[in-house]
Amino acid sequence: MPLIKKVNGHTPKIEADCYISENATILGNVTIGKQCSIWFNAVLRGDVNSIVIGHKVNIQDGAIVHCTFQKYATTIGNNVSVGHNAIVHGCTIHDNVLIGMGSIVMDNCVVESNSIIAAGAVVIQNTRVESGSIYAGVPAVKVKDISEELINGEINRIADNYLKYSGWYSKD
Repeated sequence: MPLIKKVNGHTPKIEADCYISENATILGNVTIGKQCSIWFNAVLRGDVNSIVIGHKVNIQDGAIVHCTFQKYATTIGNNVSVGHNAIVHGCTIHDNVLIGMGSIVMDNCVVESNSIIAAGAVVIQNTRVESGSIYAGVPAVKVKDISEELINGEINRIADNYLKYSGWYSKD
């Protein structure tokens, strides 16, 4: 069973149709929307501030979602994929975003809709990622505009695939 724990009077709120893997950890002030999946060894730690996750979001294996005490909550929009071992910390991720494997999005960042954060990128504190763009590198910078093909071919495809994959696992 996943570790789902009340912290400081806040119990995680998770929609019934979500898939939560057996060793995921969800703590405190966390709200998870419909059709989401939280994968193996993922940690959503709403102990020091709130985490709000929209609909059709997948938080992949080993990813960490946290926030900053009395400063920055974490908000993740709809149709978002957070790749394996990524860190999303005290920031806002809008709709239709792909956060690549092993990337880091730091405090007070805003990732606007229809954007990709490349694998291994580090989006430093206070960065605003433009809608419709790809950011890569350390520190992450805009490398190009995103095409409609990438929005449908990567962002939507990955989100749809993770919705399908979650259906392969028993909800018992």
